[in-house]
Amino acid sequence: MDLHDSAAHKAFREDVRAFLTEHGAEAPIETAMSYRLLPKPYSLQVRAWQQLLVERGYANRTIPKEYGGFGAEPDILKSRIIADEFFAADIPQGLISQGISMLMPTLLEHGTEEQKQQWIRPTLQGDVFWCQGYSEPGAGSDLASLTTHAVEDGDDFVINGQKIWTSSAHIAQMIFCLVRTEPEASKYAGISYLIFSMDTPGIDVRPLQTMTGHPSFNEVFFTDVRVPKSQVVGGRGKGWTVANSTLKHERGMLSNANGSLDRLNRIQALMMRETVAGETLMHNPVMCDRFIALQARVQSMRLHEMRLISAAQKGEGPGLGDMVCKLLGCELNHQLDALAIDAFGELGVFYDGIPSMQSDGIWQQLYMYDLGLIIGGGTAQIQKNIIAERGLGMPREPKAVQV
Repeated sequence: MDLHDSAAHKAFREDVRAFLTEHGAEAPIETAMSYRLLPKPYSLQVRAWQQLLVERGYANRTIPKEYGGFGAEPDILKSRIIADEFFAADIPQGLISQGISMLMPTLLEHGTEEQKQQWIRPTLQGDVFWCQGYSEPGAGSDLASLTTHAVEDGDDFVINGQKIWTSSAHIAQMIFCLVRTEPEASKYAGISYLIFSMDTPGIDVRPLQTMTGHPSFNEVFFTDVRVPKSQVVGGRGKGWTVANSTLKHERGMLSNANGSLDRLNRIQALMMRETVAGETLMHNPVMCDRFIALQARVQSMRLHEMRLISAAQKGEGPGLGDMVCKLLGCELNHQLDALAIDAFGELGVFYDGIPSMQSDGIWQQLYMYDLGLIIGGGTAQIQKNIIAERGLGMPREPKAVQV
């Protein structure tokens, strides 16, 4: 692929710069990352900015117009130009969330026309905040072992069970949830994918305090929760197929290369500002070597992401290239966080309101949060098994034999 701007792409780049010059002051201070660390309902300013970006085609630009998107044809270089120019101006891009990044593309693949019309536009604009009801106390890495179940009662399902590690459930308006609706079916065939309101009677949300100091995860209990059968996505009993689509998009969200580049740029500014013995950290051989190594990995991830987008546009199925993204992306982000903390020297250990805390403690929060993401969305060990067995064709890990 030729990564140089054509005449059309040069003109597009100038359009992006003109937009940022004209509207940059309207951008919110909050970033997508800050919302993931400290989940809260989107402010009016955040939603207005998201809607403006969608309207101009600078966020979710390929979503069809009939569902509230911009409706552009895929163009990898334009997507990269948008990211590069927003980064250069230090202006936040579009929202990244479970609803926008995971549910919305799942609905485009598996939803009914009515579901697409009802949910994609308000989700895209940030008017509806979603959470994901997947993991259970006894069904984490082996998600298909879930026991939350539903029985039929007229036109409704009545749900009972429990979910755990449900990010943002304490503030979400809606949930997409895996429920066993066919108890006699096989492990993978008896699951349905349901969407319903978190205000539905019978839902109890209990926040879980994490080492970041904030309750971003939750336990969710369902007691006789009634959900209309019409709110099944992808067909009754076919939830495992739909769930895997969502997991695919989740892995893409967690390994987002632009998010890693944003951190790298902020670390570069930090290392050009912080000094040791009268010299900036960028002149320190050890710190500079670490920075350059991570810079190369970030660039590699961005180019790899572009290669995957190219393959998808050609109709090529997911392969080994897709499998490595979540593992490498989450580990890369955690190492970027560690470099930022080390750049503060002894002040890097201060956290949670201590007067000498640096950068409002954001890097310490990211370091602990991203450590959790190496586990969440499929642990690093599980990801390595998937890469080895499904990607490289190696023998399956032997199961322990009980004597």
